[in-house]
Amino acid sequence: MIQNLPSNQDLSFLTALFTIFLCTLFGSNAVAIKMSFHGVGVFTTAGIRFSIAAIVIFIWAKSSGKRLSLKKGQFHQIFILSMLFWAQLSLFYFGLSKSNASRGTLLANLLPFFILFLAHFFIPGDRITKRKFFGILLGFAGVAFMFMEKKGVTSDFRIGDVIILIGIFVWSCSVVYLKKIISAYNAFQIVLYSTVFSAPLFFLEAFLFDSQMISNLDVKILAALLYQSLVTASFGFVTWNNLLQKYGAVALHSFVFIMPIAGVALGGLILGEPITPKIILALVLITSGILVVHWKPKKAAPAYPIRRSI
Repeated sequence: MIQNLPSNQDLSFLTALFTIFLCTLFGSNAVAIKMSFHGVGVFTTAGIRFSIAAIVIFIWAKSSGKRLSLKKGQFHQIFILSMLFWAQLSLFYFGLSKSNASRGTLLANLLPFFILFLAHFFIPGDRITKRKFFGILLGFAGVAFMFMEKKGVTSDFRIGDVIILIGIFVWSCSVVYLKKIISAYNAFQIVLYSTVFSAPLFFLEAFLFDSQMISNLDVKILAALLYQSLVTASFGFVTWNNLLQKYGAVALHSFVFIMPIAGVALGGLILGEPITPKIILALVLITSGILVVHWKPKKAAPAYPIRRSI
């Protein structure tokens, strides 16, 4: 159970390198999503990704002897989380289809700042300190510089960025709600049921709104789909959760700043997206804000792996 996780342990050198590698995988997920859009519809991509992830996580949980059944009174909580999960991912995928991976990654990494703000009002004892407030300011200053960028930015980009930003806010509401109820669940139950309940809704959106659900399935697009489904949403969840159980959230959170760096760098290298001085400055400010927020916290907060792999 999440509440029994260790507060912190030192990572070995090899484990630290592997954690860096894992954070790089999570950070580059937006690049894989954008690659999928070249042959698969926006909502079809989400449906395929989370259908495969649900199957893989179910098989892993079953083979590991995990309890799949919910307790009495938990279904409505899972339903609320699933609807929030579906809404946040629908907004993120749709917004990303209009923007680019590097901008989407930067916006996605506003999540800890939104969570801090909401938790201050809705989670007893989870207050914004001066240090955290400074981190929040750095993060949103970075986004301000990103929005100031005009090179290669069309009106669709602006619309896409705003849609992504709304999706990230819904995501933060989901996490704050989850923090209030998480003690009654195993982490995999949250992830499994969120994917099971939302996948059919993604396919319904795909049927209604994707101009073509599947127009092309070459090697690159298939690889991008499998990367999202197996590497981040499946392998990423299982591996991060195992590390979390052994080392605790404090140790792992010290590496999360790598995610926006990986997303921006790979967006430029793989997709040819412009990495301008304003984007670099936005990256520096957002990364600095993450480091400030997670710098030597006194108490470990739950880390939710599937939320890292949006």
